[in-house]
This record gives sequence, C-alpha cells and structure tokens, in this order.
Amino acid sequence: MNRQPAVFFDRDGTLMEEVEYCSDPAKVRVLPGVPEALRKLKAAGFAVFIVTNQSGIGRGMFTDAQYEAVQHEFLRQAGSDSIDASYYCPDAPGVPSTRRKPEPGMVFEAAADFAIDLSRSFFVGDKAVDVECGRRAGVKTIQVLTGYGASQPAGPDYLAKNVVEAVDFVLQTSLPSSNSV
Repeated sequence: MNRQPAVFFDRDGTLMEEVEYCSDPAKVRVLPGVPEALRKLKAAGFAVFIVTNQSGIGRGMFTDAQYEAVQHEFLRQAGSDSIDASYYCPDAPGVPSTRRKPEPGMVFEAAADFAIDLSRSFFVGDKAVDVECGRRAGVKTIQVLTGYGASQPAGPDYLAKNVVEAVDFVLQTSLPSSNSV
C-alpha cells in the first residue's frame, strides 16, 4: 500500500495569529498567505493536519465547545477543504500525556488514521515543542518565525520566515507522488 506524505501544523502562532489561550472566534486571524499555501500542499498530494496543544481547556480557562468554535472559525478563514483533520490535546502541563506536544501521540494518531508515510512528512510550528514533537515522530521539522518562533530557537531542519516560505520549502524538496514506502 502506498502511504501518503503529510504536513503537520501547529495552529496558534503558526497558521493563525498568536492569541494567548484563544477562546473567542472573533479573535481568529489566519496569517497572510496561509489559505493559498495549504491549497498548494493539497494539490501536490500532501495530507494536511493540525496538531495543537490546548492546555487552556485542562487549566479551566475555556471549554471544549469554545475550542471547537475557534477551530470552526479558523477553518472558515483558512478553507475547511484544506485540512484533512485536526488533533488537539486539552491536557495541562504536568499531566502525564502521550499526546501533549512535545510527545508525538497526536502525530502517530493521524498517521494511523490516514495511512501517512512519516519518513516523507514534515512538522511546521513556531515553538520548540513543535520541533521536538516532529523529531520524536521521525518527520522533518520546520520552525516558523511567526508566533513565538523568533524567541524560541529550536534547531529545526529548516527555519522559515512564515508558513508560505515553509510550504515552498516542502514543495521544492519533496516528491509526494513518488512510490517510496
């Protein structure tokens, strides 16, 4: 069976403006160029996922329903057809979790759910935990300088100004239609 490559994205600070513990859909602002960049990935044969820590839920700052409302608005702005699935972890820091980044549990869930070839996949995020999550999952890592990226150097495989530059790098260095297994 041919397994598809994917790009896993952190959401807050990577695909949309960083809003500390965003629980209000009115505060969602997708970063410039993101909808077009996601469409390019889909057109090139990549699966596209969001993998996000949402510790505000575990901390009692907002509810799952508020997260879903924010996510719905994000998808409306970014293009719901450009995301295959979203995975989120509500666990607060300090709670044992195989899903909370930097642990790779959500990446492994997506890979199993969608038959993803991790060896040909990427993780794009602004924080050090995103880069570490990608490393632990065995994918190539790209850190963007949006959100917290400029203040959290993490030694990724590639450093990009933003998601548009990250996607250009993915497309220039990958052949998603190859028959690698």
